[in-house]
Amino acid sequence: MGGKLGLEQARIEKAREIAKRIVDPVQKYVELHTTVTVERATLRLLGADDVDANGVPVPNIVLDSLLDKLGHGVSRYYVNALLKENCSPEELNKRIGSGLDISKMSLLDMPHLERKAAELVTKTRQRIHANVAHRNRKLSEYKANAKSPMLYVIVATGNIFEDVKQAQAAALQGADVIAVIRTTAQSLLDYVPYGATTEGFGGTYATQENFRIMRAAVDEIVEREKRYIRVVNYCSGLCMPEIAAMGALERLDMMLNDSMYGILFRDINMYRTFVDQNFSRMINAAAEIIINTGEDNYLTTSDAVEKANTVLASQLINEQFAYRAGMNARYVGLGHAFEMNPDLQNGFLYELAQAQMAREIFPECPLKYMPPTKFMTGDVFKGYAMNALFNFVSKATHQSIHLLGMLTEAIHTPYLQDRYLAIQNAQYVMNNIENFYEEVEFKKDGLMCRRAQQVLDEALEFLTKVEKMDLFNAIETGEFADVKRPRDGGKGANGVVQKTPEYWNPVESFLKSELGLSPMHGKEV
Repeated sequence: MGGKLGLEQARIEKAREIAKRIVDPVQKYVELHTTVTVERATLRLLGADDVDANGVPVPNIVLDSLLDKLGHGVSRYYVNALLKENCSPEELNKRIGSGLDISKMSLLDMPHLERKAAELVTKTRQRIHANVAHRNRKLSEYKANAKSPMLYVIVATGNIFEDVKQAQAAALQGADVIAVIRTTAQSLLDYVPYGATTEGFGGTYATQENFRIMRAAVDEIVEREKRYIRVVNYCSGLCMPEIAAMGALERLDMMLNDSMYGILFRDINMYRTFVDQNFSRMINAAAEIIINTGEDNYLTTSDAVEKANTVLASQLINEQFAYRAGMNARYVGLGHAFEMNPDLQNGFLYELAQAQMAREIFPECPLKYMPPTKFMTGDVFKGYAMNALFNFVSKATHQSIHLLGMLTEAIHTPYLQDRYLAIQNAQYVMNNIENFYEEVEFKKDGLMCRRAQQVLDEALEFLTKVEKMDLFNAIETGEFADVKRPRDGGKGANGVVQKTPEYWNPVESFLKSELGLSPMHGKEV
């Protein structure tokens, strides 16, 4: 028995072992396959960028000309073209954008290609390492001003330059994490838009230039406030690995990145998603970017009391996928949410129990706790009270990343003053219960301890069921979030191919070496 809830460590470890076995066959599939966006992300990390006159990204132009070579890895053709054209990546990108077809060039021998690729990978490694070093230096320098949990807010105007104003205002008001919401449906685009953007619906396009602009703007406040402020974007959808690559290059600090979210909530093909999440997580791990998983979304389609076990089961599965991609626990920001019906008697105690349970089962993970949204009605007074309870639970259970609830949730995109009131609410509550965690014990065999044990027991049963079915079948039959997805259906299914014996990906080799992963395809990591 351990912690405040008296959970049996043996049962927790049993659940982890089952989750490992669930992930095993999926990981074997992952190691044997690549996707169009894995290959495009590889090209980006080798220097491919820019667009043609019609706005088509260079990585897409290269990939589309080499679809029949996808299983071999397309890197060799880009590296080969650099040698044949005797130019820099920037120059080659311009030529490709002007019509150069690199798929028609005869290939040089592998030793030449490998030497050139090593040169390109070294530049990428140096840039990523410099970003990591800068972040760690600032975190150390401003350690005294760091708060826990980190207060996380979103901006979503559609215009990156307006986002900058809102982000800087939020940071000055006390936010620790700034997330730029992506424009609606960008996750379903099989390409990454280029440059700074000023038009988006429900959010702002995720582009590398937008990442750079926001990072620079927030860094201005970091120096002014003497407090490191993290920048977040969405590493999900059909371009998951490419967005991870852009985030690593531009020093983003967190990225929303889930192993099953795209399958369940965006109808993206499950094979495509599993391969893409693995490669994107390797990039995030190498860049020491904290991922945020999406279990909170389960509670928007399922009941938070009845299906709490599926949230815990998914957290355990997400954890195993992250470890297979070389992630350290301190970068695995598992998600959950305060989403019970506010009319439920003792609902607050159930929420407190489940948040504490997550903290005890994942002690090293920077848990991301999401606010009430499902039962927000537009009653701003009740909404403010619900958020106060959420703030209490978060601080009382040592959550790590706290996405602030807005009193106007379900009415409109938050105004500056809404965000300011949300920050004030959190600061007031959290300051007043600073040492609550250390001062309070839970009643043995009381309601909260029983609730946590019940959820753990049900998660064990659920994981056992999923193992017997296998994860692919479990998703097909709607075991997660009450959403059914066919294994051969969904968007992007035709973008997955099996690797040939000649497959070559110098970026993948670098990442696996960097993270201490097995270089052999199909073997357990």
